[in-house]
Amino acid sequence: MDKAVLYDIDDEGIVTLTLNRPDMRNPISDPAVIEGLLGALDRLENDGAARVAILTGTGKGFSSGGNINEMKPGGNVNGGTPIRTRINYKRGIQRLPLAFAALEVPVIAAVNGAAVGAGCDLTCMCDLRIAGESARFAENFVKIGLIAGDGGSWLLPRIVGWSKAAEMALTGDMIDAAEALACGLVSKVVPDHELMDSARALARRIAANPSHAVRMTKRLLWESHRGDLATVLEIAAAMQAAAHGTQDHAEAVEAFLQKRPPNFKGA
Repeated sequence: MDKAVLYDIDDEGIVTLTLNRPDMRNPISDPAVIEGLLGALDRLENDGAARVAILTGTGKGFSSGGNINEMKPGGNVNGGTPIRTRINYKRGIQRLPLAFAALEVPVIAAVNGAAVGAGCDLTCMCDLRIAGESARFAENFVKIGLIAGDGGSWLLPRIVGWSKAAEMALTGDMIDAAEALACGLVSKVVPDHELMDSARALARRIAANPSHAVRMTKRLLWESHRGDLATVLEIAAAMQAAAHGTQDHAEAVEAFLQKRPPNFKGA
């Protein structure tokens, strides 16, 4: 069987993570996909050459979310009893939002086709989202009598605001790429055939910056989700002290004063 998640890195430090179950429209509740994503994120975090990542899906859709077959009693989601099901969630799909939150390498979701249910929430686990014109999004758990068990109820309101998140979650209705752009779920919509080129262009803009500063900036943004101002300022002061001591910061200052492009080494 092909790998459920593909990992590719280019010479610019841009990693492409690809969900690779196109025959099933890339569901993420399958154990192979969950473990594949967790393994890819661990590799990404520890890959010294990695500066930024792009997450996308093979085939016609980004991710169909949960595999309905796994939701039958005795499956990898529905354990047949409430206790078993709770354990399945905690040991399964709920590990993904925690892994994305712990990751310091920025991740861009390049959303091709449909991202529904847990697939929509997977885009929200990423730091940035751009969409092809045919992309569609739905927080549609209520349509099958469920709730977002993978962190979507925490992630979505922080991205689109309370009112829009409530509308999406309580109706379960699909929104198209234009509406996703209007509500801030994505930052850009491009023609489908330009999606990956646009994602790579954005990735290059991020990768051009000192990698330590990029990683700390992402961490600080995530901490601002959950910390009060005083706590975030304390973290920022500690990070800034570390940033001032890097060779890349010194190089940036010298390059600015000498009016030349900087040459960052990741040190």
